[in-house]
Amino acid sequence: DVQGSQEAIVGALEKMGNDEVSVRVLHAGVGGINESDVTLAAASEGFIVGFNVRASKQARDLASRDGVEVRYYSIIYELIDDIKAALSDMLAPMIRERQIGNAEIREVFSITKVGKIAGCRVIDGIVRRGSGVRLLRDDVVIHEGRLATLKHFKDDVAEVREGYECGMSFENYQDIQVGDVIECFEVEEVARTI
Repeated sequence: DVQGSQEAIVGALEKMGNDEVSVRVLHAGVGGINESDVTLAAASEGFIVGFNVRASKQARDLASRDGVEVRYYSIIYELIDDIKAALSDMLAPMIRERQIGNAEIREVFSITKVGKIAGCRVIDGIVRRGSGVRLLRDDVVIHEGRLATLKHFKDDVAEVREGYECGMSFENYQDIQVGDVIECFEVEEVARTI
């Protein structure tokens, strides 16, 4: 577009980012998008932003051939929001853990070919098969893993709620004792933004 727009856009873009991601403006100029712009974007594995301009036919053909993305804008706020969204997509998601329930081991059963099964009572919340679990002995975490099985009486179940009894076994872990507490949690990924 014009020099004033260019300075405002470059200034806004260079302020974006954080310790993990940021914008690097390799070249800014006034006038249409040409082949040298496409070549520079291809070499740097970047993309081209055009504000109130278009690429020449030769530049479009070259961009198509080289896989260079050309984005066109006519409103500065849309350009800024789009680049912010692109940067946010590059951020690794935040991992959030949420405790969903606790169970206490009341009895331990040894079953041939299966191993040890914990006879438990859910003391709060909910216990779900496939959720993450921590085994606590005297308030110290002695194992972290996943439930291999979750049963209510003899039936396989997906979850057991507070106040109910259940049987459970752990993936690749057998050292369980009466009185141990099983903390059940879920891990979710939360998208981050700039």
